[in-house]
Amino acid sequence: MTTDSDPLFSAHEQALQHQSCPQCSADLVMRFGKHGPFLGCDHYPECDYIQPLKQNDGHIVKQLDVPCPECAQPLVLRQGRYGMFIGCSAYPECHYLASPEKKPQQTHIDCPECHQGHLVERKSRYGKLFYACDKYPQCRFAVNNKPVVGVCQQCGFGLLIEKKLASGIKLQCADRKCNAYQDTEK
Repeated sequence: MTTDSDPLFSAHEQALQHQSCPQCSADLVMRFGKHGPFLGCDHYPECDYIQPLKQNDGHIVKQLDVPCPECAQPLVLRQGRYGMFIGCSAYPECHYLASPEKKPQQTHIDCPECHQGHLVERKSRYGKLFYACDKYPQCRFAVNNKPVVGVCQQCGFGLLIEKKLASGIKLQCADRKCNAYQDTEK
């Protein structure tokens, strides 16, 4: 049984290498916060220095043979908290970042609403694909399914979408007021 004078985590603290605070030269001790353990200065609140136990700046997955456009150091593929990203190997001196995401694909289908833009493939913040007009925000036309060139047989709307059903792929009117399925025999 431990008493109040015995430290609860003495074995873990001795396993750490004793480091001194770079601000006031006191010992760094393990503290526990709402986001987990960290190292903090023993002279808190006079000294407010803290240091995380693990660095979360993204570990290197692969070295790329492409020079950084800002500093000419090689770029690296990193795994970070929010997924994969490409960054400069000279981080933190150089803060160049690029996303490995592909650019939106043009579908070469005219927007049926504004008749000026073209539909492009985009990704929502949840990772789902959708197709929207490239004249956004002037035109807010968007569909969730793959667009197909065609005219609706009921309302005459100038775009159809591919709808995957249990019975197979069917064409449906892209107008939200109509949503009529198209006859494939005609």
